[in-house]
Amino acid sequence: MNTRVNDEPAGGSLTDLAYLLLRDRLVMLEIKPGEPINEDRLRTEFNLGRTPIREALKRLEQERLVVAFPRRGTFATDVNISDLSHISEVRRTLEPLAAAAAAERATSEDRAGLTELRSQLDTATPSGDNTELLRTDVGVHRAIYRCVHNPFLEDTLISYDNLATRIWCVFLPRLSGMAGHVDEHGPLLTAIVEGDAEKASELATQHVVGFERAIRALI
Repeated sequence: MNTRVNDEPAGGSLTDLAYLLLRDRLVMLEIKPGEPINEDRLRTEFNLGRTPIREALKRLEQERLVVAFPRRGTFATDVNISDLSHISEVRRTLEPLAAAAAAERATSEDRAGLTELRSQLDTATPSGDNTELLRTDVGVHRAIYRCVHNPFLEDTLISYDNLATRIWCVFLPRLSGMAGHVDEHGPLLTAIVEGDAEKASELATQHVVGFERAIRALI
């Protein structure tokens, strides 16, 4: 199965490209919390100019993924477990709302795409790689968010899912049952495809609550 975390910019700008590449490295902790952001290295690696990198970093700072200090530079933000309750509070409200909206608003094309994604989940070879499983989890969430057809809500959902995912990454080596967490998406996708807003909302709530419970069990 090949569910990618990052979304390729459809006709987007170089800043969009830089943003997406950097965002998902930060989300998956490939750039470690507290690590300095080396702009020169990123320009070489991404083959992009100074302006796209700097504009991307400004956006990422607004999303709490990097922090800039005068005369010191820009750094990946720390992951604070104390933020878990605040992030979960927002997600317990927004994720069920998004799932219900997706069930009601998804186009025929959207439903076909989610059906294909569900088939990929059903036929995927079981993996013991928690990092790959987490990438799949993120990819499914973003596919659902696109079906809401509200760009403001979609951006907010992605932002909070990113922050939650960073917490997941901290605990990945100690987490068990990650495959089961990802498998929960099958019934959720089915509910959205079938237009069952109430069921989709209920399943999304269970998913978010399960995330918080799994992390708290390790704290």
